[in-house]
Amino acid sequence: MERKVIEAYKDCDYKLNYHGSRNVQVLKDSLDQIDGETYADIYGQGTLINDFEEKMALMLGKESAVFYPSGTMAQQIALRLWCDEVGSREVAYHPLCHLEIHEQDGIKELHQIHTFLLGEENRLLTIEDIKGLPTSVKVLLIELPQREIGGQVPSFDALVEIRDYCLEKGIRMHLDGARLLEVLPYYQKTAPEITTLFDSVYISLYKGINGVAGAILAGPKDFAVHSKVWKRRYGGDLISLYPYILAADHHYELRKDKFVDYYELCRLMAYRINQCPHMVTEPKIPVSNMCHVHMDMPLEQTAAVLEKVYSETGIGLTPSIMKEDENTSWFAVTTGDALREAPSDVIDRLFDKLKSEMEIV
Repeated sequence: MERKVIEAYKDCDYKLNYHGSRNVQVLKDSLDQIDGETYADIYGQGTLINDFEEKMALMLGKESAVFYPSGTMAQQIALRLWCDEVGSREVAYHPLCHLEIHEQDGIKELHQIHTFLLGEENRLLTIEDIKGLPTSVKVLLIELPQREIGGQVPSFDALVEIRDYCLEKGIRMHLDGARLLEVLPYYQKTAPEITTLFDSVYISLYKGINGVAGAILAGPKDFAVHSKVWKRRYGGDLISLYPYILAADHHYELRKDKFVDYYELCRLMAYRINQCPHMVTEPKIPVSNMCHVHMDMPLEQTAAVLEKVYSETGIGLTPSIMKEDENTSWFAVTTGDALREAPSDVIDRLFDKLKSEMEIV
Protein backbone atom coordinates (compact mmCIF):
# COMPACT_ATOMS: atom_id res chain seq x y z
CA MET A 1 0.00 0.00 0.00
CA GLU A 2 2.88 2.38 0.74
CA ARG A 3 4.11 1.88 -2.83
CA LYS A 4 0.72 3.12 -4.07
CA VAL A 5 1.22 6.33 -2.08
CA ILE A 6 4.61 6.89 -3.72
CA GLU A 7 3.20 6.27 -7.18
CA ALA A 8 0.17 8.49 -6.53
CA TYR A 9 2.50 11.25 -5.35
CA LYS A 10 4.61 10.95 -8.50
CA ASP A 11 1.46 11.35 -10.61
CA CYS A 12 0.30 14.50 -8.80
CA ASP A 13 0.20 17.81 -10.65
CA TYR A 14 1.32 19.55 -7.46
CA LYS A 15 3.99 17.92 -5.29
CA LEU A 16 4.18 20.11 -2.19
CA ASN A 17 7.06 18.49 -0.36
CA TYR A 18 10.37 20.35 -0.21
CA HIS A 19 11.46 21.95 -3.51
CA GLY A 20 9.60 19.61 -5.85
CA SER A 21 10.99 16.74 -7.88
CA ARG A 22 14.65 16.04 -7.32
CA ASN A 23 16.05 15.42 -10.78
CA VAL A 24 19.08 16.29 -12.92
CA GLN A 25 17.64 19.74 -13.58
CA VAL A 26 19.16 20.68 -10.20
CA LEU A 27 22.59 20.31 -11.81
CA LYS A 28 21.63 21.61 -15.26
CA ASP A 29 20.34 24.87 -13.80
CA SER A 30 23.70 25.37 -12.10
CA LEU A 31 25.88 24.61 -15.09
CA ASP A 32 23.84 26.85 -17.38
CA GLN A 33 25.15 29.83 -15.43
CA ILE A 34 28.84 28.96 -15.81
CA ASP A 35 31.31 29.74 -18.59
CA GLY A 36 32.49 26.42 -20.01
CA GLU A 37 36.07 27.66 -19.94
CA THR A 38 36.03 27.98 -16.15
CA TYR A 39 38.83 25.89 -14.63
CA ALA A 40 37.80 22.94 -12.51
CA ASP A 41 39.12 22.27 -9.04
CA ILE A 42 41.86 19.64 -8.91
CA TYR A 43 42.19 17.43 -5.81
CA GLY A 44 40.77 20.09 -3.49
CA GLN A 45 42.72 22.99 -4.93
CA GLY A 46 41.92 25.83 -7.30
CA THR A 47 40.04 29.12 -7.38
CA LEU A 48 36.63 27.51 -7.82
CA ILE A 49 36.71 25.44 -4.63
CA ASN A 50 38.83 27.85 -2.57
CA ASP A 51 36.55 30.83 -3.28
CA PHE A 52 33.48 28.84 -2.32
CA GLU A 53 35.08 27.63 0.91
CA GLU A 54 36.00 31.22 1.83
CA LYS A 55 32.45 32.33 1.07
CA MET A 56 31.00 29.62 3.35
CA ALA A 57 33.50 30.39 6.13
CA LEU A 58 32.40 34.05 6.06
CA MET A 59 28.72 33.10 6.03
CA LEU A 60 29.21 30.80 9.03
CA GLY A 61 31.48 33.18 10.93
CA LYS A 62 34.40 30.75 11.12
CA GLU A 63 38.08 31.17 10.20
CA SER A 64 38.10 28.42 7.60
CA ALA A 65 35.76 26.05 5.78
CA VAL A 66 36.37 22.84 3.84
CA PHE A 67 34.12 21.36 1.16
CA TYR A 68 33.31 17.66 1.59
CA PRO A 69 31.43 15.33 -0.75
CA SER A 70 29.31 14.12 2.19
CA GLY A 71 28.27 15.22 5.65
CA THR A 72 28.90 11.73 7.00
CA MET A 73 32.58 12.09 6.11
CA ALA A 74 32.80 15.64 7.44
CA GLN A 75 31.31 14.93 10.85
CA GLN A 76 33.23 11.75 11.56
CA ILE A 77 36.43 13.65 10.79
CA ALA A 78 35.41 16.63 12.92
CA LEU A 79 34.81 14.45 15.96
CA ARG A 80 38.05 12.55 15.43
CA LEU A 81 39.99 15.82 15.33
CA TRP A 82 38.46 17.09 18.56
CA CYS A 83 39.05 13.72 20.24
CA ASP A 84 42.71 13.89 19.23
CA GLU A 85 43.01 17.41 20.61
CA VAL A 86 41.48 16.64 24.00
CA GLY A 87 43.26 13.28 24.28
CA SER A 88 40.15 11.13 24.71
CA ARG A 89 38.27 8.91 22.25
CA GLU A 90 34.88 9.64 23.79
CA VAL A 91 32.02 11.61 22.26
CA ALA A 92 28.55 12.42 23.57
CA TYR A 93 25.40 13.02 21.53
CA HIS A 94 21.62 12.44 21.40
CA PRO A 95 20.40 8.84 21.01
CA LEU A 96 18.93 9.70 17.60
CA CYS A 97 22.06 11.41 16.31
CA HIS A 98 22.72 10.72 12.61
CA LEU A 99 26.08 9.13 13.48
CA GLU A 100 24.34 6.68 15.80
CA ILE A 101 21.44 5.51 13.64
CA HIS A 102 22.33 6.14 9.98
CA GLU A 103 26.07 5.52 9.54
CA GLN A 104 26.60 1.85 10.38
CA ASP A 105 28.71 2.80 13.41
CA GLY A 106 31.32 4.41 11.17
CA ILE A 107 32.76 6.58 13.93
CA LYS A 108 33.18 3.55 16.17
CA GLU A 109 34.57 1.15 13.57
CA LEU A 110 36.88 3.59 11.77
CA HIS A 111 38.08 5.63 14.74
CA GLN A 112 37.46 3.42 17.78
CA ILE A 113 35.54 6.27 19.36
CA HIS A 114 33.25 5.38 22.26
CA THR A 115 29.91 7.20 22.25
CA PHE A 116 27.72 8.27 25.14
CA LEU A 117 24.02 8.62 24.38
CA LEU A 118 22.63 11.60 26.25
CA GLY A 119 19.03 12.10 27.29
CA GLU A 120 16.01 10.30 25.88
CA GLU A 121 14.96 9.63 22.31
CA ASN A 122 11.75 11.65 22.42
CA ARG A 123 13.14 14.92 23.78
CA LEU A 124 15.95 17.43 23.37
CA LEU A 125 19.18 17.35 25.33
CA THR A 126 19.24 19.48 28.46
CA ILE A 127 22.01 21.04 30.51
CA GLU A 128 21.22 18.46 33.21
CA ASP A 129 21.97 15.64 30.76
CA ILE A 130 25.30 17.20 29.91
CA LYS A 131 26.22 17.79 33.54
CA GLY A 132 25.78 14.06 34.06
CA LEU A 133 28.56 13.17 31.63
CA PRO A 134 31.64 11.34 32.90
CA THR A 135 34.54 13.76 33.32
CA SER A 136 36.48 11.83 30.66
CA VAL A 137 34.07 12.96 27.91
CA LYS A 138 35.36 16.18 26.36
CA VAL A 139 33.56 16.26 22.98
CA LEU A 140 29.85 16.98 22.51
CA LEU A 141 27.74 17.03 19.35
CA ILE A 142 24.47 18.97 19.23
CA GLU A 143 22.10 18.89 16.23
CA LEU A 144 20.06 21.96 15.21
CA PRO A 145 17.30 21.25 14.41
CA GLN A 146 16.85 17.74 15.82
CA ARG A 147 15.52 16.01 12.72
CA GLU A 148 14.35 12.73 14.23
CA ILE A 149 12.00 14.43 16.71
CA GLY A 150 10.32 16.71 14.22
CA GLY A 151 12.94 19.44 13.92
CA GLN A 152 12.83 20.67 17.51
CA VAL A 153 15.49 23.03 18.90
CA PRO A 154 16.47 24.27 22.35
CA SER A 155 16.12 27.95 23.14
CA PHE A 156 19.06 30.21 22.41
CA ASP A 157 19.47 30.83 26.13
CA ALA A 158 19.67 27.07 26.69
CA LEU A 159 22.43 26.86 24.07
CA VAL A 160 24.35 29.65 25.78
CA GLU A 161 24.03 27.87 29.12
CA ILE A 162 25.36 24.65 27.58
CA ARG A 163 28.23 26.53 25.94
CA ASP A 164 29.20 28.25 29.20
CA TYR A 165 29.25 24.91 31.01
CA CYS A 166 31.31 23.26 28.27
CA LEU A 167 33.84 26.10 28.32
CA GLU A 168 34.18 25.68 32.08
CA LYS A 169 34.74 21.93 31.74
CA GLY A 170 36.96 22.03 28.65
CA ILE A 171 34.40 20.25 26.46
CA ARG A 172 34.61 20.86 22.70
CA MET A 173 31.26 21.47 20.99
CA HIS A 174 30.52 20.47 17.41
CA LEU A 175 27.32 21.57 15.67
CA ASP A 176 25.49 19.20 13.36
CA GLY A 177 23.95 22.09 11.48
CA ALA A 178 22.83 20.12 8.44
CA ARG A 179 19.69 22.27 8.47
CA LEU A 180 21.13 25.29 10.30
CA LEU A 181 19.88 27.84 7.78
CA GLU A 182 16.35 26.55 8.27
CA VAL A 183 16.25 27.48 11.98
CA LEU A 184 17.72 30.98 11.73
CA PRO A 185 14.27 32.57 11.20
CA TYR A 186 13.01 31.00 14.43
CA TYR A 187 16.02 32.11 16.44
CA GLN A 188 16.03 35.49 14.68
CA LYS A 189 19.80 35.19 14.65
CA THR A 190 22.47 35.20 11.98
CA ALA A 191 24.45 32.05 11.33
CA PRO A 192 27.57 33.45 13.09
CA GLU A 193 25.51 34.30 16.17
CA ILE A 194 24.64 30.61 16.46
CA THR A 195 27.95 29.11 15.37
CA THR A 196 30.00 31.26 17.74
CA LEU A 197 28.68 28.98 20.47
CA PHE A 198 30.38 26.00 18.82
CA ASP A 199 33.98 25.08 18.06
CA SER A 200 33.07 23.63 14.65
CA VAL A 201 30.02 23.34 12.45
CA TYR A 202 28.82 21.22 9.55
CA ILE A 203 26.09 22.27 7.12
CA SER A 204 24.51 20.28 4.32
CA LEU A 205 24.59 21.67 0.79
CA TYR A 206 21.66 19.63 -0.52
CA LYS A 207 19.00 19.66 2.19
CA GLY A 208 17.55 23.17 2.54
CA ILE A 209 19.77 24.57 -0.19
CA ASN A 210 18.88 21.75 -2.63
CA GLY A 211 22.26 21.29 -4.24
CA VAL A 212 23.30 17.98 -5.77
CA ALA A 213 25.38 16.75 -2.81
CA GLY A 214 28.10 17.91 -0.48
CA ALA A 215 28.78 19.55 2.85
CA ILE A 216 30.83 22.25 4.51
CA LEU A 217 32.87 21.74 7.67
CA ALA A 218 33.99 24.99 9.27
CA GLY A 219 36.06 25.91 12.29
CA PRO A 220 39.48 27.29 13.31
CA LYS A 221 42.21 27.47 10.67
CA ASP A 222 44.35 24.68 12.15
CA PHE A 223 41.27 22.48 12.49
CA ALA A 224 40.49 22.98 8.80
CA VAL A 225 44.07 22.22 7.76
CA HIS A 226 44.09 18.96 9.72
CA SER A 227 40.64 18.03 8.43
CA LYS A 228 41.97 18.13 4.87
CA VAL A 229 44.49 15.44 5.77
CA TRP A 230 41.68 13.19 6.94
CA LYS A 231 39.60 14.14 3.90
CA ARG A 232 42.40 12.76 1.72
CA ARG A 233 42.59 9.62 3.85
CA TYR A 234 38.86 9.07 3.38
CA GLY A 235 39.15 9.43 -0.38
CA GLY A 236 37.18 12.67 -0.28
CA ASP A 237 39.53 14.55 -2.59
CA LEU A 238 38.07 13.44 -5.89
CA ILE A 239 39.99 14.74 -8.88
CA SER A 240 37.24 17.36 -9.26
CA LEU A 241 34.21 18.24 -7.15
CA TYR A 242 32.98 21.15 -9.25
CA PRO A 243 29.53 19.73 -10.16
CA TYR A 244 28.68 19.66 -6.46
CA ILE A 245 30.30 23.01 -5.69
CA LEU A 246 28.69 24.86 -8.59
CA ALA A 247 25.30 23.41 -7.75
CA ALA A 248 25.69 24.29 -4.08
CA ASP A 249 26.73 27.86 -4.83
CA HIS A 250 23.95 28.39 -7.37
CA HIS A 251 21.19 27.02 -5.16
CA TYR A 252 22.51 28.74 -2.05
CA GLU A 253 22.25 32.10 -3.79
CA LEU A 254 18.83 31.15 -5.11
CA ARG A 255 17.40 30.26 -1.68
CA LYS A 256 19.43 32.03 0.99
CA ASP A 257 16.78 34.73 1.42
CA LYS A 258 13.77 32.39 1.30
CA PHE A 259 14.14 30.54 4.57
CA VAL A 260 11.82 32.94 6.39
CA ASP A 261 9.13 32.08 3.85
CA TYR A 262 9.75 28.34 4.24
CA TYR A 263 9.51 28.67 8.02
CA GLU A 264 6.27 30.64 7.94
CA LEU A 265 4.76 28.23 5.43
CA CYS A 266 5.56 25.28 7.67
CA ARG A 267 3.79 26.95 10.57
CA LEU A 268 0.78 27.48 8.32
CA MET A 269 0.84 23.86 7.16
CA ALA A 270 1.07 22.62 10.74
CA TYR A 271 -1.94 24.74 11.69
CA ARG A 272 -3.96 23.26 8.81
CA ILE A 273 -2.83 19.71 9.60
CA ASN A 274 -3.76 20.05 13.26
CA GLN A 275 -7.31 20.96 12.23
CA CYS A 276 -7.72 17.49 10.68
CA PRO A 277 -8.97 14.60 12.83
CA HIS A 278 -6.44 11.89 13.73
CA MET A 279 -3.49 14.12 12.81
CA VAL A 280 -1.09 16.09 15.03
CA THR A 281 2.25 17.70 14.28
CA GLU A 282 5.45 17.49 16.26
CA PRO A 283 6.26 20.12 17.27
CA LYS A 284 2.76 21.58 17.44
CA ILE A 285 4.17 24.89 16.20
CA PRO A 286 7.22 24.24 13.98
CA VAL A 287 10.52 25.99 14.66
CA SER A 288 11.94 25.37 11.18
CA ASN A 289 10.62 24.40 7.77
CA MET A 290 9.97 20.82 8.90
CA CYS A 291 7.74 18.91 11.26
CA HIS A 292 6.53 15.36 11.76
CA VAL A 293 2.88 14.43 11.37
CA HIS A 294 1.68 11.66 13.68
CA MET A 295 -1.42 9.68 12.71
CA ASP A 296 -3.43 7.69 15.25
CA MET A 297 -4.07 4.97 12.69
CA PRO A 298 -2.06 2.05 11.28
CA LEU A 299 0.29 2.50 8.36
CA GLU A 300 -2.01 0.70 5.93
CA GLN A 301 -4.95 2.93 6.81
CA THR A 302 -2.90 6.12 6.55
CA ALA A 303 -1.59 4.98 3.18
CA ALA A 304 -5.09 4.29 1.90
CA VAL A 305 -6.28 7.77 2.89
CA LEU A 306 -3.33 9.59 1.36
CA GLU A 307 -3.42 7.54 -1.83
CA LYS A 308 -7.11 8.43 -2.27
CA VAL A 309 -6.52 12.14 -1.55
CA TYR A 310 -3.62 12.32 -4.00
CA SER A 311 -5.44 10.42 -6.73
CA GLU A 312 -8.63 12.47 -6.50
CA THR A 313 -7.05 15.93 -6.11
CA GLY A 314 -3.77 15.64 -8.00
CA ILE A 315 -2.07 17.24 -5.00
CA GLY A 316 0.60 15.46 -2.96
CA LEU A 317 1.66 16.31 0.59
CA THR A 318 4.45 13.77 1.16
CA PRO A 319 5.81 10.84 -0.85
CA SER A 320 6.56 8.54 2.09
CA ILE A 321 4.99 7.37 5.33
CA MET A 322 6.44 5.32 8.18
CA LYS A 323 5.14 2.85 10.73
CA GLU A 324 5.36 4.01 14.33
CA ASP A 325 3.77 0.97 15.92
CA GLU A 326 0.89 -1.37 15.14
CA ASN A 327 -1.70 1.36 15.63
CA THR A 328 0.04 4.56 14.58
CA SER A 329 2.10 5.96 11.72
CA TRP A 330 3.86 9.17 10.78
CA PHE A 331 5.39 11.18 7.98
CA ALA A 332 7.55 14.27 7.62
CA VAL A 333 6.53 17.57 6.06
CA THR A 334 9.26 19.83 4.72
CA THR A 335 8.31 23.13 3.13
CA GLY A 336 10.23 24.78 0.33
CA ASP A 337 9.79 26.21 -3.14
CA ALA A 338 7.12 23.68 -4.11
CA LEU A 339 4.71 24.97 -1.49
CA ARG A 340 5.88 28.57 -1.82
CA GLU A 341 4.98 28.57 -5.50
CA ALA A 342 1.67 26.67 -5.20
CA PRO A 343 -1.57 28.69 -5.60
CA SER A 344 -3.52 29.15 -2.37
CA ASP A 345 -6.58 27.43 -3.82
CA VAL A 346 -4.48 24.28 -4.31
CA ILE A 347 -3.64 24.22 -0.60
CA ASP A 348 -7.30 24.77 0.26
CA ARG A 349 -8.37 21.94 -2.04
CA LEU A 350 -5.87 19.54 -0.51
CA PHE A 351 -6.96 20.22 3.07
CA ASP A 352 -10.66 20.24 2.29
CA LYS A 353 -10.32 16.74 0.87
CA LEU A 354 -7.91 15.54 3.55
CA LYS A 355 -10.11 16.78 6.36
CA SER A 356 -13.25 15.21 4.88
CA GLU A 357 -11.52 11.85 4.45
CA MET A 358 -10.17 11.91 7.99
CA GLU A 359 -13.59 12.76 9.42
CA ILE A 360 -15.05 9.51 8.08
CA VAL A 361 -12.19 7.25 9.19
